[in-house]
Amino acid sequence: YESLLKVFWTMHDPTTLNRQGVDIGRQYRSAIFTHSSAQRKIAEKSLKDAQRRFRIPIVTEITSACPFYEAEAYHQKYFEKKG
Repeated sequence: YESLLKVFWTMHDPTTLNRQGVDIGRQYRSAIFTHSSAQRKIAEKSLKDAQRRFRIPIVTEITSACPFYEAEAYHQKYFEKKG
C-alpha cells in the first residue's frame, strides 16, 4: 500500500481541487480510498510527508472505499489507445 501511495503522489497534481489538467469536475478530484483503519493511518502519514514537497496545500481527500464498478469497455486501456 505504501508503494502504491508513493506512485500516487507523482502521477497527478494533488493541489488542485476537482481538477486534473483541463479536466474539471468532482470525478477528477484527488482521492485516496482506504479499506481499513490501518490503511487510513498510512494514507494520512503519506499525505503529511507529501505536503513537505508542495508549496500549495494538498487537497487530496482520504475516505473509506465504497463499492467499485468497472467502467465500460470503451473506457478501458486509455493510455494504450490514446498514448
